[in-house]
Amino acid sequence: MYKTSRKIFFAISFSIVVALIGTQASVAQTATKENILQAIINVKSQVPSTARTASFLGTERIGSGVVIDSKGLILTIGYLILEAEKTEVTSPDGNAIEANIIAYDHDSGFGLIRATKAINVPPMRFGSSAELAKDTNVLVVSRGGDRPIIGAKVVSRREFTGSWEYLLENAIFTSPPHTFHSGAALVSEEGRLLGIGSLIVNNALPGAVLPGNMFVPIDILKPILGDLLEKGRREAPHRPWIGANTSEISGRLIINRVSKEGPAEKAGLGSGDFILGVEGEVVSGQADFYRKLWASGSAGSEITLNVLPAKSDKLQVESVKIKTVDRSDWLRLSQTY
Repeated sequence: MYKTSRKIFFAISFSIVVALIGTQASVAQTATKENILQAIINVKSQVPSTARTASFLGTERIGSGVVIDSKGLILTIGYLILEAEKTEVTSPDGNAIEANIIAYDHDSGFGLIRATKAINVPPMRFGSSAELAKDTNVLVVSRGGDRPIIGAKVVSRREFTGSWEYLLENAIFTSPPHTFHSGAALVSEEGRLLGIGSLIVNNALPGAVLPGNMFVPIDILKPILGDLLEKGRREAPHRPWIGANTSEISGRLIINRVSKEGPAEKAGLGSGDFILGVEGEVVSGQADFYRKLWASGSAGSEITLNVLPAKSDKLQVESVKIKTVDRSDWLRLSQTY
């Protein structure tokens, strides 16, 4: 009875959304809609309390994932599975299935897992996020929230920076926001996957207070998918990481916190310090800092930051040498790949 009611609910919800965005129904489209719904599954991970990310991402993480092949390969947002010791998915028929972690990519934020048993749902095909323009009508689909499926509009395509040494060149911002956004699928009117849900933001439209979601574009996955499946991460040289969470205030970069036992902490940096430059070159904001940091060499290289310490009485800029690392080496990974 529950399964039947849930299918009816999804069908009605989808019909309402389709009507709102003006998509015309047809027999062929109906099959596509069913595939879309079946391809979205629940993802749940248990993370040990000793994990590096447990204090700010939690030890129980719940979100969505998208089935992308016929053998149970599932694409999700990486923080749901990062440092997890156990991950399971719930198939559309309600069965809980253990899943193995296949890959995590810090540069994009994507995560891949594979169900240990057959899910038997049609995989969702990739669309082209590069062709996704502002004002395009889309669907946001997840396995949670008050409304698992909502109609939305792309309100901007732009650069996104995260405090955790993260940068996307052409992120997708949609509105209205989906409350159960983690790992949600951004889907075109043709039923193609365009992106994976990462965050709720208040500035989906630049320069305005407009709540929405930020999605990682699917095109980022395409050139690295082979590496992720074969090696668990991309083959390219790994970026240097210092473990400093920052905020940008009027173009100035201030450290909010440093990662425990990370390079920045070991170098003596702390909350309240201002990062003014990299190797003597002034940084003009968060994105500029990341680009200069990553251009300094690969993980393991030494870098000099020009810093104004919070505890300095002389207001004197100091040169601080930091031995960068590969972030994966700092994490406590309980990988199954």
